[in-house]
Amino acid sequence: MDAGLRHMLERMPKAELHMHIEGSLEPELIFALAARNGVALKYRSVDELRHAYAFTDLQSFLDIYYAGASVLLKEQDFYDMTRAYLERARADNVRHAELFFDPQTHTERGVSFGTAIGGIHRALQDARTEWGMSSALIMCFLRHLSEEEAFATLEQALPYRDKFIGVGLDSSERGHPPEKFARVFARCRELGLRLVAHAGEEGPPEYIRTALDLLQVERIDHGVRCLEDAELTLRLARDKVPLTVCPLSNVRLRVFDKAADHNLMRLLEAGLTVTVNSDDPAYFGGYVNDNFREMFAVLPLGRTHAHQLARDSFSASFLPPAEKQKLMAEVDAFFAS
Repeated sequence: MDAGLRHMLERMPKAELHMHIEGSLEPELIFALAARNGVALKYRSVDELRHAYAFTDLQSFLDIYYAGASVLLKEQDFYDMTRAYLERARADNVRHAELFFDPQTHTERGVSFGTAIGGIHRALQDARTEWGMSSALIMCFLRHLSEEEAFATLEQALPYRDKFIGVGLDSSERGHPPEKFARVFARCRELGLRLVAHAGEEGPPEYIRTALDLLQVERIDHGVRCLEDAELTLRLARDKVPLTVCPLSNVRLRVFDKAADHNLMRLLEAGLTVTVNSDDPAYFGGYVNDNFREMFAVLPLGRTHAHQLARDSFSASFLPPAEKQKLMAEVDAFFAS
């Protein structure tokens, strides 16, 4: 990749719409929080923990992801984690971020919902005040748990309704189809929450279809397996359903054997609305600009694709229409210059 294209990717305004805040915990911060909170880790050093980030599939990642989250006990821990991510995102010229968080990962450890969301929300507010970075928070239900537990989490969340804009569905996809959560998503829809779901990463294209039909989601997180179903691909393109794609994550979790095999280019050629995101950046080898650099280095992507991806990151966001238009105009001006 030539230096001009690299610089363009790094400096273009962008939004990030698919990242799990708990997945931004770098090993150094895990050890710092463990020391602060007196949490014993089974890893002896930062390097040993980092070497453990060799995943064979989604479940092998989730095992270590939940272990890392064990150091998050106090509101300040959640603040420090979120602040560290936002500083990295700002360096990548992320102008707007929509963050996932997993309250069940914390409440089942005895950490209150208010503790978790309080620290995260405070960091988001500080980033807005200090840097003008807009943001939103999306609460995810863990799909390997029951729908009854999701309903209980929703009840815990309602007193904090002003601090999050929507709900999502994450964790292990295999064996946990979207329809398992149809009733709780219907309730969230009644409450006016925005709806998204992970589908079509490890799970089949049919999970994308049921997420659309039964959960009535507005965005599909991942969705890379949609190309296995021509009719579904046409529908996603026609209805402009955004896919929040996470290339480095897909490679690290063996959805694709290597970066050059990723189908990002084919998704764009199919007329889909696609965004590039980091998923769990501390675990998958990079933040949003790392994902852009890797894809543009190994696939025949150029300036036009970069412009489209940057624009669509804002068009696919849950920002108000006027703010979307303002940021997309900023993207257009950047590429015009």
